[in-house]
Amino acid sequence: MSRRCELTAKGPQVGHKVSHSNIKTKRRFLPNLCNVTFISDALGRNVRLRVSTNAIKSVDHRGGLDAFLIKAKADVLSPRALDLKRAIEKKVAAAAPEKKAG
Repeated sequence: MSRRCELTAKGPQVGHKVSHSNIKTKRRFLPNLCNVTFISDALGRNVRLRVSTNAIKSVDHRGGLDAFLIKAKADVLSPRALDLKRAIEKKVAAAAPEKKAG
């Protein structure tokens, strides 16, 4: 399983572990990933994604999964999240003419 956030593309970083005697040893800093169930209002269903805790805060700040995915750039999203983004945009576009006519 990839250690990469599905919404923000955060991945492992490399750095040094520095001892008391200043000896530097390579190490990896892994992102804080969580399995989270988001609710999509446009699709009317739950979506399970593996995201960083930073992404959870960003989704909450932007007003939910739908708003986050509509604003997100396609090159950052995972293939699953990209499919969700397209489905949400399709539903929102289909619902827009009904609101204008009504």
